[in-house]
This record gives sequence, structure tokens and C-alpha cells, in this order.
Amino acid sequence: MDWHTFFGPIGLSIQISVAASVLVFAASLLIAWRMAKARFLGKSVLETALLLPLVLPPTVVGFVLLVVLGRRSWIGKAYESLFGGPILFTWESAVIAAAVVAFPLAYRTIKTGLQGVDPDLENAARAMGAGEWQVFRYITVPLASRSLASGYILGFCRGLGEFGATLMVAGNIPGRTQTIPTAIYVASDGGSMTMAWAWAGAMIALSFLMLLLVGRMSKD
Repeated sequence: MDWHTFFGPIGLSIQISVAASVLVFAASLLIAWRMAKARFLGKSVLETALLLPLVLPPTVVGFVLLVVLGRRSWIGKAYESLFGGPILFTWESAVIAAAVVAFPLAYRTIKTGLQGVDPDLENAARAMGAGEWQVFRYITVPLASRSLASGYILGFCRGLGEFGATLMVAGNIPGRTQTIPTAIYVASDGGSMTMAWAWAGAMIALSFLMLLLVGRMSKD
């Protein structure tokens, strides 16, 4: 077995998933904080839109991203003017694809944790003169820390296993955008079952460890 070929997609997948899960965690935390206890007209519609990538086929998500990030879109044009090339079929596009599909899972987990914080504790802090940001930072986040960590880990796992959307917007370029799922697809399609099984085993092991960590955190 060529160990460089084996570890290449694994390292790249971890890098992409870490970057995507950081973006997802930050966005999920801020949006969930606002949505957890907010009451406004159209909230259910907005929340449905936020969760939509969770149920849409990855190819549909990939097609939408293909249009949104394409060279004719304002995002694509802005990126190309700044960096001198298209955003599609780059490491950045792989991160975006992983982040989009991972967001709903992380968002739901984090929002559930924030809603579980006792509002009396938050109100007590406000009564003592704490501002909203101080309440969020020193009361809400520490009390919901396990759910926040679980949301991050689940977002990481979802990004790690993303295939359809990543393939459409980032392709399968070894050393640049070839993740474990796309490597498995190419290997199995080409008859390299030993490599396909090796990558599948690595994916199963990584995902198992992450889910085991989430399970232990929920029990402690």
C-alpha cells in the first residue's frame, strides 16, 4: 500500500472538516442564540430554511452551491477578482460544501442546548446589571457547554462524510480536494477494493470515535 496515497485524503478530509466545523460552530452558536428564545413573525419559515440542507439530497445542495459560487455569480466574481481564480474546485469550495451540509445538525444540537438553560439564572444576571453579551458569555455558554461541544463534534463528523455536494463544487483533485468519501468512490469504481476498504475503515474509525465522545459527554 502506498502510504502517501492512503494518508493524503485522510489528512485533507480532517483539515476541511476542522475548517468547516469552526465556521459552522460560530454561525450556529450566534444564530441559535438569537433563535432559541426569539418570537417573531416568520420564525418557523426561517428555521425551516436553516434546516433544509439536512433533508435535501447532497446533489441538490451541490447544484445550488454550483450556481451560487459559479463564475457568473457575484460571489464567484468577487473571489476571482481578489484571488485571481475561480472558487469552484478549490480547497475553499470543499470547506463551503462541508459547512453547508453540516450546519443544520450542529444548529439543532446547539439550539437545544441553549433552550435548556434555566431562564431564571439568565434573568438573575440581568437583574444584577449584566448586559446581554455578558449573560451569554458567562451564564448561557458555560451552562450549555456540553451541547455546544456536541454540536461542534457532530458538525465535524457530518463534514467529514460529505460526498455529493463536495464532488459537485470541489471535484476530486488529489492533494487539493480529494476527501475520503470521494477517494473511496474513485477507488471502488476503479476496482481498487483494498484501498477503498482501507479508507472506509479509517472513516468508520474516525466517526465512531467522535460519536463515542459525544455519547460520553451526554452521560457525564
